Amino acid sequence: MKTAALLLALVGIAFADPTVYFKEEFTSDWEDRWVQSKHKSDLGAFVHSSGKFYGDEEADKGIQTSQDARFYGLSTKFEKFSNEDKTLVIQFTVKHEQNIDCGGGYVKVFPSDVDQTDMHGDSPYNIMFGPDICGSTKKTHVILSEGEENFLVNKEIRCETDVFTHVYTLIIRPDNTYVVKIDGTEKQTGTLEDDWDILEPKSIPDPALSKPEDWVDDRKIADPTDEKPSDWDEQPAEIADPEADKPDDWDDDLDGDWVAPTVPNPEYRGEWRPRMIDNPDYVGEWEHPLIDNPDYKPNPDLYKYSFGGVGIEIWQVKSGTVFDNFLVTDDEEAAEDAVTQILSAQAAEKEAKEAQDEIDRAEAEAARAAAEAEAEAQADAEPEVEEPVVKEDL
Repeated sequence: MKTAALLLALVGIAFADPTVYFKEEFTSDWEDRWVQSKHKSDLGAFVHSSGKFYGDEEADKGIQTSQDARFYGLSTKFEKFSNEDKTLVIQFTVKHEQNIDCGGGYVKVFPSDVDQTDMHGDSPYNIMFGPDICGSTKKTHVILSEGEENFLVNKEIRCETDVFTHVYTLIIRPDNTYVVKIDGTEKQTGTLEDDWDILEPKSIPDPALSKPEDWVDDRKIADPTDEKPSDWDEQPAEIADPEADKPDDWDDDLDGDWVAPTVPNPEYRGEWRPRMIDNPDYVGEWEHPLIDNPDYKPNPDLYKYSFGGVGIEIWQVKSGTVFDNFLVTDDEEAAEDAVTQILSAQAAEKEAKEAQDEIDRAEAEAARAAAEAEAEAQADAEPEVEEPVVKEDL
């Protein structure tokens, strides 16, 4: 009987319903759930908006950064949970419709004790994930916290840089593997141990060994049979400019002897160096032998955290980013379904962008024409100045 009950319990665990820990689509009452940090008095404001172009104005509303050159700090809490023995999926959308040049588009997932009213850049978090663009930097951050340190992923994950909505998905599994997806397409995968420098390395160079003194690792050597030509040094590096002439107003008594300026000598061949040949004694690059690191300790719980909140803590030079469709769950299929639904609206968003571009071009052309007409009108309105009549003396 006890065996049957245990089997039923195990089956129940295996087929437990997936859980959505947090979901936010920014309905009209979103401000009831989110808290603005007061760490700084001049933090930027988020507004409820779908941006300048969208597929469905109401359905596509998220929260948009609205002030240039500002830090932003906004967070919300949800019921505390642990992802122990469970898959963790963090997903959200970002639309940089302002064609961002420098600014973050990432989110931070916090433990439950985060101080929302004082949230700032140094507030402890568990995971930071999402795009970051500034100049040539165009990356997707995946930063994991361990103890009091934050560790960046050591692989390059490029982010999207256009003005449309994109879905960013991070999956962390109990076997310490991870996947990063953008718009449902896998961009990076690996293990938490290999792709973050959280643990001590498994192997280290053997401290008892060093490169032998007679080890030859120079691929090339100077040809001992090569000799410098006897006339090599006859030409100086610079010569008097043959096209220079002493100025006509040069006074030798006052100005001293005139000396022509120098120019690079086209005949100068530079410092002589013997030609290089293959080194017959070359044995290859010396590789330091490795040994097991006595300080290495595996950690099967690298993936595991306790969560209780999510926030946006970023800096942007140019505002206009729309955040939306937040999802924290243990259900990869639910996240994939959400991605499919979001991407289905991208075509309408792109059509709306093209229509908006046409409107912008028409408005710019109308403004230019109006400015030209005003300038012409002002020129026509200016009175003509009569030339004064000059009387000739009789």
